[in-house]
Amino acid sequence: MKDKQHFIEDVAQIAQQRVEAGTLSRRSFNQLLMVMAAAAGMGPLRKVFADSGSVVVANWGGDAVPAFEKSFQAFNAAGMKLQVDGSGPTEGAVKTQVNSGAVRWDVCDGEMYSSYRLGKEGVLTPIDYSVVDKSLIGYGDVHEFGLANYSYSYVMGYDAKKFGKNPPKSWADFWDVKKYPGKRTLYKWMSANLECALLADGVTPDKLYPLDVDRALRKIEELMPHIVTHWSTGAECQQLLRDGEVSMAQMWHTRAQLVKQDTGGAIDWGFDNAIVAPSVWMVPKNNPAGAANAMKFIAFALRPETQAKLMEVYNMGPVDSKVNSLLSADLQKINPTAPDNLRKQVQMNNLWYADHYSDTLNRYLALIGG
Repeated sequence: MKDKQHFIEDVAQIAQQRVEAGTLSRRSFNQLLMVMAAAAGMGPLRKVFADSGSVVVANWGGDAVPAFEKSFQAFNAAGMKLQVDGSGPTEGAVKTQVNSGAVRWDVCDGEMYSSYRLGKEGVLTPIDYSVVDKSLIGYGDVHEFGLANYSYSYVMGYDAKKFGKNPPKSWADFWDVKKYPGKRTLYKWMSANLECALLADGVTPDKLYPLDVDRALRKIEELMPHIVTHWSTGAECQQLLRDGEVSMAQMWHTRAQLVKQDTGGAIDWGFDNAIVAPSVWMVPKNNPAGAANAMKFIAFALRPETQAKLMEVYNMGPVDSKVNSLLSADLQKINPTAPDNLRKQVQMNNLWYADHYSDTLNRYLALIGG
């Protein structure tokens, strides 16, 4: 068995060298490691990772990879090389890595509700608040196994040529296809859709939680004849608006701003009645670079100047309200946590999602798939 393990570690080291030389992609390297670990039934391959001197941060890919690389590049000066893996730190992926002993991520940019669930399941390392300064978080969740890292909002993007003189300002407007004619699109993976539906049905923000799922699904079903599709990627909802296939879209504020820029303002959006949520930093148990280095990265990422850089690069809102003053006037207008913008929005309750997400998502997918 030892010969087999040494062989696999040797193959992994060769693959790591190929990654660093640019002849093997990080994604292929990750897939190779998982296959080898499963085939061997072996424990952690942590030595391979630790020897690389890297801190691997997992996010959701696409434009977010270069955004992280640009925003956090100063971390390399701390003596650890930052690598960004965009293959998506889903709950299942984190659990598989930890339970198989083949952990390849050091820090994950995940869903806040996932950090509550994974923490309870024993697959996350507690955040060391003697290293990480939680006073730098003015908006978002802070708990034993995770803390807010940036903010984003689900907003209404709309055709400004059609509705610019009387733009939609509420989810009731989004549902009103007589006053605002045209097709719609909603997010396939449900987040914020239930809140939007209930707000459209007259529920006040202070009465949203616990969410009335039956009522929300009935309201979504009412809109179904006018939904051309349920988007699954940010680029998809941008394209639907840009091509005129929909006149309104529920979308992330980052994508709304991009399509506004791309169309010269023909598509517009605002924070009125938007749903604002934090993302999370969480650390898989037995991460290759070690818990101490993971905490050093999180502490670095929470610095005000680093939060400001992430907003400058990709419009990901800071979680420290004081950072707003470091931003340009233009960026302050599109910062989800700028005081004037935050007052217009409804804050997502991630503890509710931690307890109800899976079952509710299945019901939602059955509705839109039927």
